[in-house]
Amino acid sequence: MNHNQILKLFPESDMPERRLRILIVDDQTINIRVMHDILKEDYEVLMATDGQTAIDLCHSQLPDLILLDVVMPDMSGHDICKKLVSDPVTEHIPIIFVTSHSQDIDESFGLELGAVDFISKPINPITVKARIKNHLALKLQNDYLRSMAHIDGLTSVFNRRRFDEEINLSWRHCQREHQPLSLILIDLDYFKLFNDRYGHIAGDACLKSIAQALKNMPHRPRDLFARYGGEEFAYILPNTHADGAQHCAKRILNTIRELNIPHSESDVTHFMTVSVGVSTVIPDKTLSLLDFIEHTDQALYQAKLNGRNQFVFKDY
Repeated sequence: MNHNQILKLFPESDMPERRLRILIVDDQTINIRVMHDILKEDYEVLMATDGQTAIDLCHSQLPDLILLDVVMPDMSGHDICKKLVSDPVTEHIPIIFVTSHSQDIDESFGLELGAVDFISKPINPITVKARIKNHLALKLQNDYLRSMAHIDGLTSVFNRRRFDEEINLSWRHCQREHQPLSLILIDLDYFKLFNDRYGHIAGDACLKSIAQALKNMPHRPRDLFARYGGEEFAYILPNTHADGAQHCAKRILNTIRELNIPHSESDVTHFMTVSVGVSTVIPDKTLSLLDFIEHTDQALYQAKLNGRNQFVFKDY
């Protein structure tokens, strides 16, 4: 199975049919240039010449594989590897050490740190491309297997389990980077009455249509859309300020209205609508993630009290 065939298996929007992304980390630009020339035809290539830039790129761009030099002045490849494999956001990215240190003890140490392979300099382009291809195929297959445990069986979007994992990761990430985290909770208006009127088969079809429409809204790679439970959905928006979250909430309302799903039992209108709660916070150690989620849920409740078919934003 080749890379494109594997990518087509992924049902989620964060696994698009795209060029796979490789990060090259080396303090010598000539080495980066050589590797870039070898890979540029087949992959999207990111480059970093120091450890902190490499770590930042891993968080912002989520590469599919990292080619990492060992000897660098500011932060060694070993130290970078330790940081990446210990971070839940980056622990699944395979790391290949590329180095002139070719003793068995060097290779063993790198593998013990969590790297998946070890390539000695001077590099052989054919060998490099073959090893990269193999490790990417393994990585994508593992990603696929993990994703299957996180997919809602009815709507084919992420499930509550994945939401719980991602909200914790995003909370820690935004806390570490002192960045805002926004959360949007979405609830279908009068869905029980919809089921009573049209039947549960139509109710399931309604949930599927709404889930796919919201999933397909434009969003960034780190954003996550999930079924929160029953007729509720959620968007996790890391590094998103209040204005951006409210803009997203408006698009959600418009997207559902444009579906024009008939709902004769609604007290709002004759079509399906949603109520939306929005909240934004810059996490710190004095704040509670559970309180933040509850705060967003209160905003959703207020949107319902206000008449539904609208969003309410509550700053945290």
